[in-house]
Amino acid sequence: MESQFGLINLWNQGDIVTRAVALLLLVMSLSSWMVIIIKALDLRKFASQGKHTESFWHSNDFADGMGKLGNDAGNPFRALAIEGREATAHHHAQPQLHDSLAVSEWLTRSLRNSIDESTAKLQGGLAVLASVGSTAPFVGLFGTVWGIYHALISISVAGQATIDKVAGPIGEALIMTALGLAVAIPAVLGYNALVRGNKAILSKLNRFAHDLHSYFVTGARVSSGATKNVVAMKKGA
Repeated sequence: MESQFGLINLWNQGDIVTRAVALLLLVMSLSSWMVIIIKALDLRKFASQGKHTESFWHSNDFADGMGKLGNDAGNPFRALAIEGREATAHHHAQPQLHDSLAVSEWLTRSLRNSIDESTAKLQGGLAVLASVGSTAPFVGLFGTVWGIYHALISISVAGQATIDKVAGPIGEALIMTALGLAVAIPAVLGYNALVRGNKAILSKLNRFAHDLHSYFVTGARVSSGATKNVVAMKKGA
C-alpha cells in the first residue's frame, strides 16, 4: 500500500510551483556535487604535480626539469616555468617598449600573470557553490511556505481541522525546508574545503615562482635563507 505522506505523495499532490521548487533544488544539488567532484579531482591532480617541483631543481638542465614536470598542458607549475623561460627570452630578443623595465620587473610581471590565470582556473565553479549554499535554504523555505498555504486552504475547504488532518499536509510542506538544507550544507562544506585546497596549491605556485624568478635573474635557485632577496609575485606580499 502506497504511503499517503512522504516525498512521492508531496510530488503527486503538489501543484506546478511545488514541483518547480523541487526540481530547482534537484538541479542545484546536482550542480554543486558536480563542481565538488570535478574540482576535488583537479586539486588532487595539481597536488600530485606540485610534488615534482623539487625534482625539477635536481635536474641536469632546464629541459630535463621540464620533462620531470610532465607534459600536461593544464599543469600550472609547468605553465609557470614556460612563462618564465619565454618572458626572459623575449626580454632579450629585440628592443621593444618593455625594455624600459629591468629583466627582474618584467619577469615578475610575467610570472604574476601566470599565477593570476591559474588562480582564475582554480576558482572556477566556486561561485556556483557559494550561490547554492546561500540560496538553497530560502528556496526550500519558499516551497514550505507555499505548501503550508495550500494545505491550510485545503483544510479550510474541507472544514476539518483535526490534528490528523493538519499534521500530514504541514509535515509534507516542511520537507521542502529540509531539502533546501540538504542541498545547501554540502555546497557550503565543499566550498570551504575547495578554498583551503586552492590556497595550498597557490602557496606552492608562489614558492615555485620565487625560485624561478631567482633562477632566471641570477642563474641559481633561491635558498631558504635568501628569500628576502626575491621579488614577491603578489602585490603587497
